[in-house]
Amino acid sequence: MNKLNTDLLKKYEWAIYDQSTVGLMMNALDSFATDDTLCQTAGEHGQLAIARTWVHDRTVVLGIQDSRLPYLEKGVQLLRQAGYNVIVRNSGGLAVVLDPGVLNVSLIFPDDKRIGIDEGYEAMVEFTKQLLSPYTDAIKDGEITESYCPGRYDLSIHGRKFAGISQRRLRGGIAVQIYLSVTGSGSERAELIRKFYNEAKRDVNTTIDYPTIVPEKMASLTECTGYSLDVATLTNDVLKTLHQYGKGLRAFELSGTDSERLQVNRAKIEKRNDKFF
Repeated sequence: MNKLNTDLLKKYEWAIYDQSTVGLMMNALDSFATDDTLCQTAGEHGQLAIARTWVHDRTVVLGIQDSRLPYLEKGVQLLRQAGYNVIVRNSGGLAVVLDPGVLNVSLIFPDDKRIGIDEGYEAMVEFTKQLLSPYTDAIKDGEITESYCPGRYDLSIHGRKFAGISQRRLRGGIAVQIYLSVTGSGSERAELIRKFYNEAKRDVNTTIDYPTIVPEKMASLTECTGYSLDVATLTNDVLKTLHQYGKGLRAFELSGTDSERLQVNRAKIEKRNDKFF
């Protein structure tokens, strides 16, 4: 393990906010508003880090760059006809797929101005390798260019991507977010996004480089490891892994102030989505 990154994971008391079940009945907009809210909470507390687990029903989350696609409306129509809700998150990056087989984990740290951007990403890499150590030791980090939402901190097994990491910093906090394709077909998810870009971009030359997706470059953890994993098992593993770190582990509940801030943040991201759609 990288000592610097495990030191970051061990530095704080951890509070757990599990929305892996209730999230299936929530709009994914709520998740991004929640992480923005928890950034401020962690920043104000100073000694508390928050881990949030969340799952949503069939949703494609677009990045701000996707909103500039020349035929965006046609691409969104294709996704909706396939049975997916579509939102635009309040950060960069590109399109990703959420569904009941995808577990998302947010690690939210106080921003003491000494945590570098790479350090935040690498802490999540170390955490995920430890989380999945009972099932595989073959995880590699590095960009899978032919996946959807490719990035430096893609996680893959034998060249097939199963996870991507993003990071958001605001209001005194740092939210490092990962999606883990646990069950189902990674290539089918990738094929959906490949069709979206084909429809939304077509043959137009754009200033933004959208990925040329090869569906076979993506897979779920069940496909990669051969284990019969599920979201509930990995959610429990998140708790066990965090118990190895930090200065304690407890449940998190939104305070009245948190709930008020959440409503404000939800309204902001909803207004932005109304503009796009």
